[in-house]
Amino acid sequence: MDLILSVPLRSLSNSTTDSGAGGPVDISPLRLLLATLPLPLVALISLHLGLGLHAKLAVAVVRCAAQLSVLGFILVPIFVANTWWITFLYTLFMLLVAAAEAVSRPALAYNGMLFEVLLSMGIASAASISFGMAAVVRVHPWYDAQYLIPMLGMLMGNSCSSVAVGLTAALEDLSGGKEKVEALLAMGASRFEATREVVQRAVRLALTPLLNSMNVVGIVSIPVSLVLL
Repeated sequence: MDLILSVPLRSLSNSTTDSGAGGPVDISPLRLLLATLPLPLVALISLHLGLGLHAKLAVAVVRCAAQLSVLGFILVPIFVANTWWITFLYTLFMLLVAAAEAVSRPALAYNGMLFEVLLSMGIASAASISFGMAAVVRVHPWYDAQYLIPMLGMLMGNSCSSVAVGLTAALEDLSGGKEKVEALLAMGASRFEATREVVQRAVRLALTPLLNSMNVVGIVSIPVSLVLL
């Protein structure tokens, strides 16, 4: 929910690196490495409780570090070029990665799931970012990469998690309660009527993390732009 971009990214390059003068703090790689110290403890807890998450945690840590390291080398040329077609291609790449990540989490799957998730996330993200850029941010040009890419990235990040949770719940309910759905269909119910409870539960679970985040934004969750002020 950190969609408040009150500090343009270009202004950050003019900030002083002297933390005593109110500028950003320069965190060395060694100090950044210290932030990962709690992760082995989490892995040990996973092993002790038999959660089976320690391997996934290790992969996630490596991916996170690698992706953030590469991100700067990718985004800087895109921000400098600031052309619509380069920005568009990168947003398509973001969408593909987000959709692939969302469909990889559920244990169950069906034919065409990736395409449907890709289409739904693409339509929702395009509508939201178009409205935000045109009516709220109002930057010129409308495809300004330094605004569009971070905002779209936050939208897709939230939607990726929500889609994964909702999709998992829906598939599990349909698989475990297929007899009930088939009985309702046999009695003349439409597909929507037969799966109403499944859809309601999936949407409720998908929106719960987002609603929790909205309830504490500004109190517990502080937008990054306020920190940069």
